[in-house]
Amino acid sequence: MQVTRRKFFKICAGGMAGTSAAMLGFAPTSALAAPREYKLLRAYEARQTCTYCAVSCGMLMYSTGKPSTTLNGYTGSNVRSKLFHIEGDPDHPVSRGALCPKGAGALDYINSKSRALYPEYRAPGSDKWQRISWKEAITRIARLMKDDRDANYIEKNSEGQTVNRWTSTGILTASAMSNEAALITKKWVTSLGMVPVGNQASV
Repeated sequence: MQVTRRKFFKICAGGMAGTSAAMLGFAPTSALAAPREYKLLRAYEARQTCTYCAVSCGMLMYSTGKPSTTLNGYTGSNVRSKLFHIEGDPDHPVSRGALCPKGAGALDYINSKSRALYPEYRAPGSDKWQRISWKEAITRIARLMKDDRDANYIEKNSEGQTVNRWTSTGILTASAMSNEAALITKKWVTSLGMVPVGNQASV
């Protein structure tokens, strides 16, 4: 049934009766044909690199607001920032806008309730994980590395040759790290004498 715009407002003025009439199809065609608002219109766009493999495809990530590290994840409009859409970056020189199923499905594990958002520690023999700060985690890792290096550092081999090796600890870097970051990491661990060095891309 077609009604004019004036009649439509008269029907809606009746409160619940008008609402019921609109749901039954008494709305004008022009109102029903109104375009839906683009879902990314007010989203915050950020560029990211996929962390799955060494291809390092480019991502465009859209959230409800700009992430904030100083406001406990809340934006200036009192809305917690949440990622709700991921797509390939067409301007990325590597992937040209393409994403594999793993990269395209990153939205699911980013918003997963089981995703680890902070470091946790489980003491030897314990069955519980204890939440610790990033400072505590980094300090503990540095302390354990220092202790292990002091105990297992090899300055000379059995033939008396200087080798300066530390073989009891290794490092596994992330696949999406830049060439510059990878070079600095390699120089750092090599200066410590560390021999087992790997990259997540080869896993």
